[in-house]
Amino acid sequence: MASTRAQKKALVFVAEGSEEMETVITVDVLRRAGVHVVLLAVGVSSGLVTCSRGVQIAPDAYLGDDSVKIGAFDAVIVPGGAGGAEIIAQNAQVRSVLAEFHAQHKIVGAICAGALAIKAAGIQAKAPRPLHLTSHPSVRDQLENDFLYMDDRVVVDSNLVTSRGPGTTLEFAFALVSLLDGNAKAREVAAPMMVGFPV
Repeated sequence: MASTRAQKKALVFVAEGSEEMETVITVDVLRRAGVHVVLLAVGVSSGLVTCSRGVQIAPDAYLGDDSVKIGAFDAVIVPGGAGGAEIIAQNAQVRSVLAEFHAQHKIVGAICAGALAIKAAGIQAKAPRPLHLTSHPSVRDQLENDFLYMDDRVVVDSNLVTSRGPGTTLEFAFALVSLLDGNAKAREVAAPMMVGFPV
């Protein structure tokens, strides 16, 4: 009998100045794993988004689109890139989404400076215990007083997943796949990609 398990859904925010590797690699790996990913632009209502190194990305939708039922998603993810992370963290709707997803035990992911959006959303203040987190070292001083800061490449604390920067994006993405669909799915996707670390 065929499996009737519902397809997992992930929302990835993107904004002007988002880090392109962190954005594209995360979306790519999740889609390879069969996750339905919507790349949702913040701060613009049409057109392309220009990332931190000048790469332009066409988002799937824009924040505020009625067609995007945010509550139906299983994960929400914030890439880094200082400019993009600031735009995303300053958006009140994004902060609300991040807080609601964490409270509902849905997956919340952030990489590099994207971890600042976790702080801005007030997730730690609403958590029943101190949360473990990491980020790019350049923003550590903005986070270490509010979280149990770690220097690991990827930190998973229940449904909160954080990572350090462009060079850790594959590991970050596979951690998300493992949480969404299990370690076996992550290994299945990693093998043909020639990913050389255990997942």
